[in-house]
Amino acid sequence: MVKLNVGCGNDIKEGYVNIDHIALDGVDVVHDLNVLPLPFESDSVDEILCLDVLEHIDYIPLLQDFHRILKKGGKVIVRTPHFSSRFNYIDPTHLNRFSIQTFEFFLSNSFFKREYYQTFSFSAIVHQKIAFEMSPFFPWNYFMAPIVNLSKSLQVYFEATFLCRLFPASNIHIELKK
Repeated sequence: MVKLNVGCGNDIKEGYVNIDHIALDGVDVVHDLNVLPLPFESDSVDEILCLDVLEHIDYIPLLQDFHRILKKGGKVIVRTPHFSSRFNYIDPTHLNRFSIQTFEFFLSNSFFKREYYQTFSFSAIVHQKIAFEMSPFFPWNYFMAPIVNLSKSLQVYFEATFLCRLFPASNIHIELKK
């Protein structure tokens, strides 16, 4: 089973091919994610782990290349800051903002019917979650997180109303299936 940890930085994962643009200890493949295609054969990868990467780059071409290298049924696991996250504004290298619905634009037969924008599409979103900063400084998040994630409708409602301003989220977790 071939698994990639893309943009790993110092988060080296056992059992993964760890990829980063800097030759840090534990990095297996040094490659700039802005330079495509990635150095992997088409239909050769089972899983791609992409944690805190997409907000830093032009991510649509990278998702397209992920689609190319994934085997049928393969998955991409993404974690990226939610658009309401304070971390979007702290880090000057963040170029993109994400909603729980952003990745629906890369699905075949999506709610938005916009798959004609891309030359690729994933078959499904297997898992999606809006994550909240859990700490004693934000005790209400222990209550908000499970409620917001009860259903897709509640996630969309959270984002579409004042709730996401009153109770900002931290991250989005998405699992896409080819």
